[in-house]
Amino acid sequence: MNKSELTKQVAEAASMTQSEAGRAVDAVLDTISSELKKGEQVALAGFGTFLAKTREERQGRNPATGKPMTIPKKTSASFKPASVLKDL
Repeated sequence: MNKSELTKQVAEAASMTQSEAGRAVDAVLDTISSELKKGEQVALAGFGTFLAKTREERQGRNPATGKPMTIPKKTSASFKPASVLKDL
């Protein structure tokens, strides 16, 4: 399912137009993104938790040359599903 299909499903389920559903989906995704950028977590009961995980700087190897290199510190988004979602 892609974003437009999700928007269509939300519009049908909530009895709203697709443009209204599109704005609602965009608002939810923007809110989750902005909270993750702040380093916060977003917990949705019965669905799961979105987390911002930080990986520290570490040593690695360039796979093409085999030379050691420093991999910089990085923050990425992570999702931990709720047990209810796992059981589905």
